[in-house]
Amino acid sequence: MKPVIAIDGPAGAGKSTVSRRLAQALGLRYVDTGAMYRVVGVLADQQGIDLADAVPLSVLCDELELRFEERDDGVHVIANGRDLSSAIRTAAAGQLASKVSVIPEVRERLVALQRAMAAGGGVVMEGRDIGTVVLPDATVKIFLVASAAERGRRRSAELAARGEAADVEQVTREIEERDQRDQGRVHSPLRPADDALVIDTSSEPVEAVVARVRALVAVRRNP
Repeated sequence: MKPVIAIDGPAGAGKSTVSRRLAQALGLRYVDTGAMYRVVGVLADQQGIDLADAVPLSVLCDELELRFEERDDGVHVIANGRDLSSAIRTAAAGQLASKVSVIPEVRERLVALQRAMAAGGGVVMEGRDIGTVVLPDATVKIFLVASAAERGRRRSAELAARGEAADVEQVTREIEERDQRDQGRVHSPLRPADDALVIDTSSEPVEAVVARVRALVAVRRNP
């Protein structure tokens, strides 16, 4: 069976970049579970749904048709036939995602969808509870970390590149607030799995991180 690679960590730690490059290098599918929560948050906001109301949020998740499409300009997220790739990458979408992710009914439904996507292997899945909850039997589990200041700088640069106003200090504060929510939630709190390799990406180049993970995958596949 092809490997299943779980990559977790807080916002801005480099999960998306590392996961995508790893998937491309190994010829595996890439799944961004954080994007799934962003989709639910954005759709709920657009539909005027109370982000604390589990019933309509559950219906939204049950009716959600989601797929990731690899294109020349990157991975596109298609939800219910709409390309929400741009809409879900704003700072506001990140805050919406953090709020809906604490709803147990939302997590239950999206975790089921994520496990279905990983069935049969051959996937690199990134998120905040992949190694601990979604795919506890993953071939390799990685937990990426970085200082809040560095993560704030990265996110600000990403937002600025898309033409969105970004104050580094404000973005850093929002990241720290999200860290507190993610780490303090009752269901599926953000933490590394006991058998995860923790990598600090604050100063380590992406290529070096990808190389370390590829080496670990090779060892796990050929013990």
